[in-house]
Amino acid sequence: MKFLIDHNLSPTLALHLKDRYPGSVHTMDLGFDRTADHALWHHARDHGFSILTKDTDFEQLSLLRGAPPKVIWLRIGNCTTRQVPALLDRHHTDIADFERDAERSLLALWPK
Repeated sequence: MKFLIDHNLSPTLALHLKDRYPGSVHTMDLGFDRTADHALWHHARDHGFSILTKDTDFEQLSLLRGAPPKVIWLRIGNCTTRQVPALLDRHHTDIADFERDAERSLLALWPK
């Protein structure tokens, strides 16, 4: 799985995820820092990304449109950049199961 990391997360997050999720990029890396959610959705779908976000708009798009792209919705509020990879690591099995399940389009992750 590779992520298109939404603008509401740190641009340095892609560096923290490069080993576990190769090919992940931040929206700013693509010049999409002010791009509408629908355009990001289409880019992710067309280029094989899953969307990593804290934004409820992508949760709603996922429920309306289904996958692709898949959406991982982080329910962690304000956090440090290092907390996001730690959360993803804690949910690694959930993410792998989600990736294999063609029926699911949204995975919400909370800290345990």
